[in-house]
Amino acid sequence: MSYLTYLEFKELTPTDITETCFSLLLGRSSDILDDVTNQFYVRNNMEDDNPWRVNQFKKALTSQIVYFHEVGATTFEGINREPYSFSAGRTKVSRGGGYSGKIEKSLVAKDVYVYLRGTGLLYSGVDVI
Repeated sequence: MSYLTYLEFKELTPTDITETCFSLLLGRSSDILDDVTNQFYVRNNMEDDNPWRVNQFKKALTSQIVYFHEVGATTFEGINREPYSFSAGRTKVSRGGGYSGKIEKSLVAKDVYVYLRGTGLLYSGVDVI
């Protein structure tokens, strides 16, 4: 079962992502959201859940799809394949700054956490039997 249709996606975000591109990014984006939410909708039926929480999850999934589209990759290595720095003569250009070292881009879009915060889907504790 797919978490999101292309029509729902277009209603949630004004973007130029085509249906073909959406279809290619949906599976990997869903996997990322399943990981972030501790497989919540793998174990629970989305149709039986609170509509507000389902909508927030769909917004987060939309954000992840748009993120993958914008960075042009769907793996950690693909997202971070740009060189950290390069030099041309006496000029050196580096990503990041200061003394913080190498800055890596996350596999998960930051907007995902904006939508999921307060839904209970980010809970990562241990269930009590």
